[in-house]
Amino acid sequence: MRSSSKREFIDPSIAVAALDLDPEALLYDLKTFGFIFETLCIRDLSIYTYEEGGTVSYYHDKYNLEVDCVIHLKNGDYALIEFKLGRDNIDCGAKNLLKLNELIKKNIKEKKLRMKEHKFLAVVTGTKYAYTREDSVKVLPIGCLR
Repeated sequence: MRSSSKREFIDPSIAVAALDLDPEALLYDLKTFGFIFETLCIRDLSIYTYEEGGTVSYYHDKYNLEVDCVIHLKNGDYALIEFKLGRDNIDCGAKNLLKLNELIKKNIKEKKLRMKEHKFLAVVTGTKYAYTREDSVKVLPIGCLR
């Protein structure tokens, strides 16, 4: 698995201020709000992961397959995470995670990769409830990251 660092603002409000946006403006521009949401999630996960001695990276390959966040722990465990602001995009995020997961499994089986399988796949959302989908992808509200 190739991964790289992803540059994010430490405080997502910097981007909001730089764009001269207010909360109401973000409600009318959900694409921008989604980017701000992703930055907020990356910041929180980076802090929590760092406390455990891990790192956070971003995955993008030559086939244009990407995942918003890969959490790496010292023992080789990792998790693949997508960020989707609303429930309408949860399926899209899960589909993307499952596609990458199949590629990883195939490469492990063919001995092209020497790594463990993921600990979990998750879509972090702005919704209220946490649950595990039938395909085993976890759906986690951002409030569960505390």
